[in-house]
Amino acid sequence: MSDTSPASTAPVLDVWCELQCPDCRTALDDLRALRARYGDRLELRLRHFPLDKHRHAFAAAQAAEEAAEQGRLWPYVEAVLARVAELDRRGEPLLVEVARELGLDAEEFDTALIDGRHILMVDADQAEGKAIGVTGTPTYVVGGEHLDGGTSQEGLRERVEEIVDRLLAQQGRGGQDTA
Repeated sequence: MSDTSPASTAPVLDVWCELQCPDCRTALDDLRALRARYGDRLELRLRHFPLDKHRHAFAAAQAAEEAAEQGRLWPYVEAVLARVAELDRRGEPLLVEVARELGLDAEEFDTALIDGRHILMVDADQAEGKAIGVTGTPTYVVGGEHLDGGTSQEGLRERVEEIVDRLLAQQGRGGQDTA
């Protein structure tokens, strides 16, 4: 399978995240800055890594997958992360409420959480994360490098930018692509 569209050749930043994690909420500013700086020159992928210590994290990951199905992944992720403490108190009803507030099909969210249609995707992400050594969130993987944001996010965005800039420069050899 060979797709040579710009998106397929863009460097990939996997963001191993958990929607009940205060550190992931803090990381949102860096993710927004990276999206603003690179646009479609960087593929930003949300990867689920729900932690056992957060009892609503697995349901939140499933809800994020439903938001992706409905075309609003990042707005949903940002809205849920903005209400981490409330998610801890209220659980799944908050996940459905956030969907409704964003104009998504809240009944479909409720059904998805009941029927478990996204469980395999969340399980697969979590298993892959464990296999590559993810132990906490947020963890970034870009250009084969793991950057752990769960212990400290100091300088993390700058490090991601260095790696992405290097990868983009390597791709640019043989023809500059400056828009």
